[in-house]
Amino acid sequence: MNLADCYRVLGLKSGASSEEIKAAYRRLARQYHPDVNPGDQRAKEKFIEVTEAYKQLLSSGAGSGSANPSRETTAAPPTANGTTPTTGSTGGSVKTTVKRKSPPIQFNPNLSPADQQLKASSYKQLQQLLLDHRYPRAIALVEGLVRRIPQDPEITQWQAIVYQRWGHHLIGQRQFDKARIYLKKALKTDPHNRSLWAEVEKDFRYLEQIF
Repeated sequence: MNLADCYRVLGLKSGASSEEIKAAYRRLARQYHPDVNPGDQRAKEKFIEVTEAYKQLLSSGAGSGSANPSRETTAAPPTANGTTPTTGSTGGSVKTTVKRKSPPIQFNPNLSPADQQLKASSYKQLQQLLLDHRYPRAIALVEGLVRRIPQDPEITQWQAIVYQRWGHHLIGQRQFDKARIYLKKALKTDPHNRSLWAEVEKDFRYLEQIF
């Protein structure tokens, strides 16, 4: 596959920037990933083609002035304690802790005062369970909440996020098959959440690097 073919496969014009290349790859990888399209041979072949085109463009230095742009593509996913490994000038791993301020929960006018209070208290419990890495307990809590308040889309988002966090944790425990199950459950639970897709994509990419 020559460079012109690589750009074509990714749906880009020749000379696209590295940011455009990476964005196109992320979009197509999400669309054709085998874990999102189980049993679809055409999607699998397309995913392989997209990945090969992406790697070839990076190794050629396309879209980047870096002497070795392929080094930028290998990164471990965020660790279970919320830190993100970054690569310093010496190539070593440096941990930086990113603190995220929890957004307030949304008020749902369709909920009764009792359900609204249950939602608020459950949210606090859920935050603490995730902080303590008690993922099975967090899953039980949010699944019970969904059964009690099925009409609240925000609670559904929490459910998907907990599935992703548990799948991510399982990767660190090297329980790869179980991790895939929960990552796919996350996408099915909240398929239109772009931020969630990005996190799950990182986890799937890391699994690909392992294998």
